[in-house]
Amino acid sequence: MSPLQESELIQVYRRTVRSLYGYVSKRVGGNVSLAEDLVQETWMRALDAWPRKGMPNDPLAWLLRVARNTLVSYYRSQRLQLMDPADLNIEGREPSGDPEAAALIGWGMARLRRSHAEVLEDFYFEGKSVQEIAAERSLSERAIEGRLRRARIKLRKKLERLLRQPAASGNRVRGGDTEDARPTRTP
Repeated sequence: MSPLQESELIQVYRRTVRSLYGYVSKRVGGNVSLAEDLVQETWMRALDAWPRKGMPNDPLAWLLRVARNTLVSYYRSQRLQLMDPADLNIEGREPSGDPEAAALIGWGMARLRRSHAEVLEDFYFEGKSVQEIAAERSLSERAIEGRLRRARIKLRKKLERLLRQPAASGNRVRGGDTEDARPTRTP
């Protein structure tokens, strides 16, 4: 790698690291160590891919997508402890700050269709209003409210199913319990 490329990577790193860390940190319940590990993993993938494929036009968007995929992989591989469903606040504006609850919510969101997960992420993690989400997606506010309602229901069902698993099962996250394989429709 030439010095010019290294300096360009350093500039991109400086421009994107706070946004990337904030994105990941919100999704791991503020667990600093885990957030740092996942941001590092995301950057390692960038440093592996970019010299071979070239730097993307929007490096932050690329990093955020890789971070999301890294989070999905992380939550899919985790063993989760049983939790009381009352500990989860998926109806309120903010998911619980408890790292275990954040891990459970992350696991559930990793198993939702991308369209459901994205609308929940926009609303809960990014703090966007229904109006903002509707404007970004060129949909009516009523359509977004419906999507949010359906996504919450799907997430709640997945979490309840996990919480009902018997303790003897070791609470392993089952790979077959996903909707990700289905293609998503674009509006």
